[in-house]
Amino acid sequence: GSVVASYPYDDSPTHKPSGIYSKSADDEVFKYLAKAYASNHPIMRTGKPNCPGEEGETFQDGITNGAQWYDVEGGMQDYNYVWANCFEVTLELSCCKYPPTSELQQEWENNRDSLLAFIEKV
Repeated sequence: GSVVASYPYDDSPTHKPSGIYSKSADDEVFKYLAKAYASNHPIMRTGKPNCPGEEGETFQDGITNGAQWYDVEGGMQDYNYVWANCFEVTLELSCCKYPPTSELQQEWENNRDSLLAFIEKV
């Protein structure tokens, strides 16, 4: 896990593991939506999730193009965009894939304003 808003494309023409910005025709819209979420999240907006084992990982403005972060061939986000004209962003909300129950209230508080801002954009 991480704390970042990722947007299409997740796949790149070269399929390098990471580092390739794979721009979609609606790149500016995706960045706008991703920033709407990230800028309202207290950790995401810093661009520094500080996840164990990935302490040096950073994301400008708390967002990333999927393929630039890591290439995913055949992912649902890209499939839905290309074949159903569905604009999706992937929200990585925690360094831990399954946070303990004791942390759920804090996760809600971290994401509440982001969710509302994102819904307003939709």
